[in-house]
Amino acid sequence: MSLLWCLMLLWVFSPLSKGLNSEGKSLLAFSKSLILPPSIKSSWRSSDSDPCTWSGVHCDAHGFVVSLNLSASGISGRLGAGIGKLSYLESIDLGANNLSGSIPLDLENCTFLQYLDLSKNFLSGEIPNTLRNLSRLAYLSLYENSLSGTIPYSLFEIQSVSTVFLNQNNLTGLVPRTVGKMRNVSVLWLSDNLLSGKLPDSIGNCTNLEELYLSNNNFIGQIPITLDRIEGLNYVDVSNNGLEGRIPLVPSSCKELQWLVLSNNKFEGKIPDGLGNCSTLSIFDASYNNLSGHIPHSIGLLTDLTDLFLYHNSLSGPIPPDIGKCKSLTSLQIYENQLEGSIPKEMGMLSNLQNLLLFSNRLNGEVPVEIWKIKNLQALHLYYNELSGELPLEVVELRNLQKLYLYGNKFSGVIPQGLGVNSSLLEIDLTNNSFTGAIPPRICHGRKLEILNLGYNLLNGSIPWDVGNCKSLQRMILSHNKLIGVIPNWLSNSNLKYLDISENNLNGSIPTTLGNCINLTVIDLSRNKLVGPIPKEIGNLQHLGILNISRNNLYGQLPMEISRCKKLFLLDLSFNSLNGSIVSGIGNLRTLSQLLLQENRFSGGVPTFLSQLNQLTELQLGGNVLGGKIPASLGELQTLSIALNLSSNGLTGDIPGQLKNLVKLQSLDLSVNNLTGSLKPLGELDSLLSLNVSYNHFTGPIPEKLLRFLQSSPDSFIGNSGLCDPCSPCSNTTIISPCSINSNKSKSSLSKFGLVAIVIGSVLFVLFIILAIGCLLKICRRPVAVKVPSLNEGYSLLFGKVMDVTENLDEKFVVGKGSHGTVYKAVLSPEEVYAVKKIEFREQKAANKSLLTEIQTVGTIKHRNLVKLVSFCLRDDCGLLLYDYMENGSLHDVLHEVKPPPVLEWKVRYNIAVGVAQGICYLHWDINPVIIHRDIKPKNILLDSEMEPHITDFGIARFMNQFSSAPSTGTLGTAGYISPETAFSTNKSKESDVYSYGVVLLELITRKMAVDPSFPENIDLVSWVRSSLEGTNDVLNAIVDEDIRDEMFVSKIAAELHDVLILALQCTSRDPSERPSMRDVVKRLTDISSNGLGYGKQGNKNVA
Repeated sequence: MSLLWCLMLLWVFSPLSKGLNSEGKSLLAFSKSLILPPSIKSSWRSSDSDPCTWSGVHCDAHGFVVSLNLSASGISGRLGAGIGKLSYLESIDLGANNLSGSIPLDLENCTFLQYLDLSKNFLSGEIPNTLRNLSRLAYLSLYENSLSGTIPYSLFEIQSVSTVFLNQNNLTGLVPRTVGKMRNVSVLWLSDNLLSGKLPDSIGNCTNLEELYLSNNNFIGQIPITLDRIEGLNYVDVSNNGLEGRIPLVPSSCKELQWLVLSNNKFEGKIPDGLGNCSTLSIFDASYNNLSGHIPHSIGLLTDLTDLFLYHNSLSGPIPPDIGKCKSLTSLQIYENQLEGSIPKEMGMLSNLQNLLLFSNRLNGEVPVEIWKIKNLQALHLYYNELSGELPLEVVELRNLQKLYLYGNKFSGVIPQGLGVNSSLLEIDLTNNSFTGAIPPRICHGRKLEILNLGYNLLNGSIPWDVGNCKSLQRMILSHNKLIGVIPNWLSNSNLKYLDISENNLNGSIPTTLGNCINLTVIDLSRNKLVGPIPKEIGNLQHLGILNISRNNLYGQLPMEISRCKKLFLLDLSFNSLNGSIVSGIGNLRTLSQLLLQENRFSGGVPTFLSQLNQLTELQLGGNVLGGKIPASLGELQTLSIALNLSSNGLTGDIPGQLKNLVKLQSLDLSVNNLTGSLKPLGELDSLLSLNVSYNHFTGPIPEKLLRFLQSSPDSFIGNSGLCDPCSPCSNTTIISPCSINSNKSKSSLSKFGLVAIVIGSVLFVLFIILAIGCLLKICRRPVAVKVPSLNEGYSLLFGKVMDVTENLDEKFVVGKGSHGTVYKAVLSPEEVYAVKKIEFREQKAANKSLLTEIQTVGTIKHRNLVKLVSFCLRDDCGLLLYDYMENGSLHDVLHEVKPPPVLEWKVRYNIAVGVAQGICYLHWDINPVIIHRDIKPKNILLDSEMEPHITDFGIARFMNQFSSAPSTGTLGTAGYISPETAFSTNKSKESDVYSYGVVLLELITRKMAVDPSFPENIDLVSWVRSSLEGTNDVLNAIVDEDIRDEMFVSKIAAELHDVLILALQCTSRDPSERPSMRDVVKRLTDISSNGLGYGKQGNKNVA
């Protein structure tokens, strides 16, 4: 009996004596580099005889591990070797963990493997070529890792594969041509990688393909026509690539198609009529392409279509009424096209429609009442069209409506007073229409409203108190209406960020409860009839960036608490009746860019602490009673560029010498004070475009650099009896008396010996000049005597050096050639680099006195936006002009010639526009005699290392045309830049320069040449822009350069672009009398920049 018992025990425990089998040992070895969660680790016991009961492990009848499924188990660590020893594995699923490392090379040993999922981990490295040995593999999922390198050609030679997910990695290179060998593949996802090149035609051999996802790569070329062989395609997504050509839609390949996503490519041509044959299509997205033509009527055959996205193309014509047959549509987005005509009433049959976006087209007429009866509507965006009529009462019953955008149309009538009561409205924007009547009293009844924009209408009545209780409100714009009454009290609202109720007839005081809205960034209450003091609670708004309460009737002292608004960059309290001293806390607002306190009753002197505002660009203190002296510390405000206004303050004393440091200042007003002394400190302010020192007690001569203002605006000096004009013949004005000269004293101050010495020295100097110029005889023959009274002897020596380093202007030093000459680069040293322009004359008249005089005059002109003429040499048959060299070449080069084209941000383009305008303005208004350039164009605008523009060839274009050996057309200027009135004339005017400048502005905006090869015959840039804008509200997207389109999402930049475009169109008006002067252009550009707070002055008034 005891023997039998022992035998039984031996039989029971015999497995333990064997230990863990090889399959289990291989799994344990594989897990050593992994960090398993306790729930898994506890089941993987080395004391077991086999792993078949372990978590995630499945064995076959023979005890071999055939499946390992540990997906989404929270495993981390590196995926190491060892798994290849489980040679009978059929399925591996380790997806959705935190595994790192690379794909194990020994996977090739798992030759029975059919299912491999390593997705949603952190695997890196390349896909191993050894996977080709997995000849039974049917399912491969590696998506959402960090795999790199190319796709192995051998991977796509596994003919058993039916599903491949390689998306969301960093794979590069081409799609292997071997893709066509995967005859059984039905699902192929390669999206969200860095793949490039053309798609291989062999992909058409994948005749069982149902899903093809190639989006978000860098593919180019056309979609292979061989795709028409694949009749079972269900889902195709090639969005966000660089594909081009026409949409290759063949009916035989789309009979089972459900998704066709082609967005963000370069497809062109018409939408195929055959699209209607894709009867199972539910999503069609061709947005952000270059499609043109009409929307085909066959679209109505797509009764299963739920989403139709055709926005941001160039589609034209009417919306086909057949679209009303697409009864399954939930989202219809065909905005930003050139669609015209009325909205078809048949669209009212789309009872499932939730999103209807038709904005930025040319639609007109009334919105059919049937549209307002679509009960499921959630978003209705019809803005930027030419729609008219009134809002029907049916809009009140749209209970699901969340977003209503109608701005920039011609709607009129009263807004239905029940709006907001029965709806789920989140956003309302009716800006820039002609709505009348009162704001609906319960517009925020649902307590969900976030955006309420009703500005630029004809609304009257008061602001509903319901608005002040609307805690969900984030943005409210009611500006430019006829609202009356008081501003409602506000409950604590941490969501409100933007409040603009300017330009109304509101009265009462600023509510102290506004301080409860602690996240406000913009407050604009300007141009109302508000009274009382500024509440100290304004100091609670520590995120405030803009505070504009100008042009009201506010009084009292400025609250010290305003110093807590540390993020303010614009503070405008102008045109009120505020008094007391300017509080010292203002000096703590270090981000302040514009401080506008003019036309109040501030006293106590100009504060010295203002010098702490080291980002200030504009300081307006005029029209107060500050008194005292101008503090020298104002000279520390070297960022001041827009304006400094201290006028009408009763200031005394001299102008501090430190003001000469304000080198960027463009406008200075010191008028109507009691200032004394000299104007000498202002003589170094080269950037000044506007100056007013009238009605003071200044004495002495007007500095030479300020004489240009005496010529252009003599009233700026009136009322200073002690001022005198040192160059009365130059100024040609009687406002200021000429400075007196004691001629007798001057004569007697020189002895006979001194006179002799001067004569001898002059003779020696002339001989020296003649000898130095002699080295130029290799280039210029038969010298004539040239006097250069404005240039000194160093320039002759300089020309000698230039000739040496350029080997007498050898061809290899040429950097540019134009119609009037050749330009050479001369490098004397890293600090001395010059451009030499050589002009060949067609007649022996180069030394003509008028040309010589003109060039000598140009040599004396200095302005930061004009190229400095360093020296010149004229001979019978040629002329040499020496300029400072500009590192970035011409604006023409940067815009059109440099390859690849450099990306030019709007800020750079805008600064170029301003600089060029200032240069031309100086030539037109600030020198005597006035200079008409006659050939403003990008080739004559040079850019230095900082991209600052410098105009060249000013003052000599007429003579270069006259004497140059280049063929002459009889007109001055360049085709495309010549104003219409001077196209067949040699007479040029300021207005013709303005026209040319307007063309340059259009080039900066569009990056098209004045006569661009892409334009039809006899079409130039001006006519192309005007025709492109005709009848469209989406003015910018119609013509703006692609490089700066993304910047237009910033409202300030979009507004600046819009306003600069309007200015360019005014400059290029056919009627010269309608063009602004260059002085006006500079002011307008300055205003555009300083007032671009979400919308421009002349352009679109919507700021949502």
